[in-house]
Amino acid sequence: MAVRYFLGIDGGGTGCRARLRDEAGRMLGEGKGGPANARLDTARVRQSILDAAGAALRASGLDGEIWQRTHAGFGLAGAGQTGACERLLALPFPFADIAVDTDAYTSWLGASLGNPEQPGDPENDRGAILIVGTGICGFTVLGGERISIGGWGFPVSDDGSGAVTGREAVRQALRAHDGLAPASPLAEAVLADIGPTPEQVVDWADKTTPADYARFAPLVYAHAATGDPLARLIATQAAGFIDDVARRLLTLGAARIHLLGGLAGTVQPWLAADVQQALSPARGDALDGAIALAHASQTGSADNG
Repeated sequence: MAVRYFLGIDGGGTGCRARLRDEAGRMLGEGKGGPANARLDTARVRQSILDAAGAALRASGLDGEIWQRTHAGFGLAGAGQTGACERLLALPFPFADIAVDTDAYTSWLGASLGNPEQPGDPENDRGAILIVGTGICGFTVLGGERISIGGWGFPVSDDGSGAVTGREAVRQALRAHDGLAPASPLAEAVLADIGPTPEQVVDWADKTTPADYARFAPLVYAHAATGDPLARLIATQAAGFIDDVARRLLTLGAARIHLLGGLAGTVQPWLAADVQQALSPARGDALDGAIALAHASQTGSADNG
């Protein structure tokens, strides 16, 4: 009987990753591609996925003919929009079949299940994920119900995220410039980067993105660690918002929280003691979750999502 393969895709607004495993769970190759938020231009998302998958295939040393025996799982930002997924799946892909879900769900699956060599059991886990990066989102599955907390996007949501934390640094830097807040090394650093005049800051802000703001978040925490009062204020407020999301997940019934995302390690020391006690290392990542999604589509063994 011909060997089957499983491909996991983790796609977001800045890029996507791919991981290829055989049916025994052995990791064969990984690759990267461009932006793959399902709400972006559909043809571009498809190409980003194919680029990442192609890189994983080349790393494996296998031939493209295996795609006919490859079951793919896509965990994509923006996949909660049904129309976006339908438009994407209407395009041709070389894989045997494709299962699609949100990146939050596949991140949760990966954190709960782990990798194929050491799988967990999400039905008995009651774990939650809290992703802190450019954005922020809490997610869990309890009693078969998916629960999302926050993560509704910048600027209407995402308090505690890198984007909002960075935006606050810019706002406070302007306040310091106007004498409405004390001068501080953080304010000086921000203005030196995008100013130094308010007019230059406004011009920068007119064409900025959440990711542009988010690059100031590590700077906030770095200055906070040195005792900068302004940085400490911003970091403490951001951590408080993250604490709120974590406590809401725990109140709803989550037994533990897996802290994920590019800022996870940066913000963790600033979180409240009760929240830190609830943190648990993730068993796996979003690519493991995407592969688990592909497996579930073949076995029909739906998890508790």
